Amino acid sequence: MVLRAVAARPCGLAELCLRTGLPRATAHRLAVGLEAHRLLSRGADGRWRPGPALRELGQSALDPLLEAASIVLPRLRDLTGESVQLYRREGMVRICVAAAEPRSGLRDTVPVGARLPMTAGSGAKVLAAWADPATQRIVLSEAIFGERTLIEVRKRGWAQSVAERESGVASVSAPVRDAKGTVVAAVSVSGPVERIGRRPGIRWATDLLGAAEALHNRL
Repeated sequence: MVLRAVAARPCGLAELCLRTGLPRATAHRLAVGLEAHRLLSRGADGRWRPGPALRELGQSALDPLLEAASIVLPRLRDLTGESVQLYRREGMVRICVAAAEPRSGLRDTVPVGARLPMTAGSGAKVLAAWADPATQRIVLSEAIFGERTLIEVRKRGWAQSVAERESGVASVSAPVRDAKGTVVAAVSVSGPVERIGRRPGIRWATDLLGAAEALHNRL
């Protein structure tokens, strides 16, 4: 009811109560809770509007990549026992658009919708390696890795990182290609360094490339 009320027109608390018939305290509690989950967002004027998570949910229903990820990522998670993510580049950031987490144990949790820099991490290296030259120049001007690293990533077909994005976390990533062969995303396996080691590519690259190929085939 709250979502539908706000979708009709952005509104503050008083108007939300009028539209829904809810008590003030209840309307506020629900709206703030939806805001915390990014289903609503509040502007500088104090009024609530539909949030970015609604758009992401709508896109997932129509997005063949996310549909493929819903099948492939859990399989990769079960195979590796580690956290699995799918990233897309949006400008100078990469966004986690899908994830599959182990049910227990120490993990590297990256929530769907998280916006991470393109300057560190194996996922960033993969997306930068196949980005256009102008984007590469901007990324490399601030990244902790250099052009030689991107050349190696393109040659090898995957990237790895140890404690680049976050202390104690290692990851390995591979490019995901659409039906035309264009790199549209990066699929990653990540976890604690003490468990997956300082050379995660040796351990997981083969399985990761298999998952990237499975995503490509479904596209």
